[in-house]
Amino acid sequence: MTEAGKLAGRTMIMSGGSRGIGLEIAKRAAADGANITLIAKTDQPHPKLPGTIHTAAAELEEAGGTVLKFVGDVRDDEAVARAVQQTVERFGGIDLVVNNASAIDLSPTESLPMKKYDLMQDINCRGSFLLSKLSIPALKRSAELGRDPHILTLSPPLNLDPKWAGSSLGYTIAKYGMSLTTLGLAEELRPFGVGVNSLWPRTTIATAAVRNLLGGEEMVRTSRTPDIYADAAYLVLTSPAKNTTGNFFLDDEVLASHGITDLDKYRVVPGNEPLTTDLFL
Repeated sequence: MTEAGKLAGRTMIMSGGSRGIGLEIAKRAAADGANITLIAKTDQPHPKLPGTIHTAAAELEEAGGTVLKFVGDVRDDEAVARAVQQTVERFGGIDLVVNNASAIDLSPTESLPMKKYDLMQDINCRGSFLLSKLSIPALKRSAELGRDPHILTLSPPLNLDPKWAGSSLGYTIAKYGMSLTTLGLAEELRPFGVGVNSLWPRTTIATAAVRNLLGGEEMVRTSRTPDIYADAAYLVLTSPAKNTTGNFFLDDEVLASHGITDLDKYRVVPGNEPLTTDLFL
């Protein structure tokens, strides 16, 4: 178990999580013996992407977690409400919310189909708002019980440098919407002792999205593994909620604050080749 099982018996609800960064974050919690609800729509194998909600649940259970699989879409209000209700009924509450589900299209405005714009808004911004909103009553109860509840959203620091909006406006609006949710909910829930933060990687992370949508194998070579994101997320989620809120964390800064500065093990390819700095940084 990681760090003596700090998340043992805690309950996490996560959007997405059938693969990639979300799955690695969930596996850290599972290794502690956490209860985990996955809200994911990948019920059947994808032709290009590995993993389904079923394979993810099997990995989490093998790691030591107890899993509630909820096949559903974070865009569906009633489905998310049912997932939250079933989580509370099954595990007795919710301590951790991880807004992981995200859609990406870096097309410039002129060529971005409005269908893709709506998809990014609905999954990224609205989905994070919805899951957080519906979990608030359970998170408040968790705080009353002294269980250090957290909302963690995988979104970038708010940066009004126009180069990001100028290069991929639709995606930037959707991701900054997630970050604004962090900013607002941190202030709104501060009096109740609920920690609300965002986390973003310093470098590109070797995921299917990087391989298939961004830079292909060459960018994967100059990326870090999802483990660095998961390790940083674990440190945020196990921190005192009252003192850890309203932050836009970067993964390497979180690790450094805990004395972890040798990051070589997170490289996809060992060596000194320059790493690719992630979008928005």
